[in-house]
Amino acid sequence: MKLSRLTRSRGGRVALAAVPATIAVSALMTGVAFGAVPVSFAVSGTPFKISASHLHGDGFSQYGGVAQEKSGAVHPVAIANIGTASLSDLCQSVVTDTPLGKLGLLINAGGGGHPATASDLQIGMTDLQGDATFHDIRIGVDASSVITNAKGTAGDFAQDASSLDIDNLKQTAWSTTAGTFTLTGMHLQLTDGHACF
Repeated sequence: MKLSRLTRSRGGRVALAAVPATIAVSALMTGVAFGAVPVSFAVSGTPFKISASHLHGDGFSQYGGVAQEKSGAVHPVAIANIGTASLSDLCQSVVTDTPLGKLGLLINAGGGGHPATASDLQIGMTDLQGDATFHDIRIGVDASSVITNAKGTAGDFAQDASSLDIDNLKQTAWSTTAGTFTLTGMHLQLTDGHACF
């Protein structure tokens, strides 16, 4: 069944992690051990936060995966792929405990009506909230058959959509990669632990 649109959920918040972690984790761990789940790079072990007043994306897919630290520790994630994306009022923050106390790195971009843009965006996230609309969504598609260039493992649960819009996006992630990421009006600053949300 093809849906032309999925409207906002009750309470106006949508979580994109459609694969229940308790079901997927053991299979994902086994897949990584045998090389079935690609791991693109070792993550730092520190999650970070991203927010935006609006995200528009063309070409979307999402399926389960893992983020792996260099030590071997793995974290279940929902992998979201977006072919091209624009993000208004983008904020990215990471906070670390240091001998001097909490230290944060805060990046702002995409304000003043000039959104940040990205191509071939892939995010390994654990939480995403916002007011979301999906166009031409397919839920339950095989992860190896999603419409994006990046694909998951055959037999795994996935969903995809021709486009999506998310207002008031708030996201916690372990990793982000992109073919190109253009941060218009970028401002990077050190903080005493201030986060995007």
